[in-house]
Amino acid sequence: MECTLLKAVGFKELPGLEALETCDVALFFTRRLRIDGPDLDRVKQYCESGKPIVAVRTASHGFQNWLEFDKEILGGNYRGHFREGPVQKAVPTPDAEKHPVMNGIGTIESEYSLYRTAPVASDVTVLMNASIPNEASQPAVWVREYREARVFYTSLGGPKDFENPQFRRLLTNALHWAAGKELQEWRPQGGK
Repeated sequence: MECTLLKAVGFKELPGLEALETCDVALFFTRRLRIDGPDLDRVKQYCESGKPIVAVRTASHGFQNWLEFDKEILGGNYRGHFREGPVQKAVPTPDAEKHPVMNGIGTIESEYSLYRTAPVASDVTVLMNASIPNEASQPAVWVREYREARVFYTSLGGPKDFENPQFRRLLTNALHWAAGKELQEWRPQGGK
């Protein structure tokens, strides 16, 4: 697997977007970028081309000049987040174990704020719902097809979430699934 990392310069530049022309899967982990013109056109062209997408947390509102990305492409409905503080628990939905993205994935806890994402698009398959005390649960991991491309999104993905082996495995599974690649059965370290 070969990865190309593009890093924003401030909020208005994202050099290297020509990499989208040849990539097999785009992973968007953008936050409040204000790119426009040819750069934003490249992102839109990739999304409209029917190529796979994996999007993490702030990607739902990652392109401030194209907030429609969340609803149109991801099938989401980002409307801010709940208060900071309570640990959120993302729990697999009853049918999630059948989906390859969920191979080896159980409940994931995150100290970062729970995103308000409900309701999601009707063609979305929610794989995990997350909740905090005294609030309604929200879709936190889902998949869908957009223009025949596989699309994955998770509202998890705060910095410390990447220290969690299950979260990293979730993203690995998502990348393989989106690309249509087989992934070996995952067993926890020390597992049989």
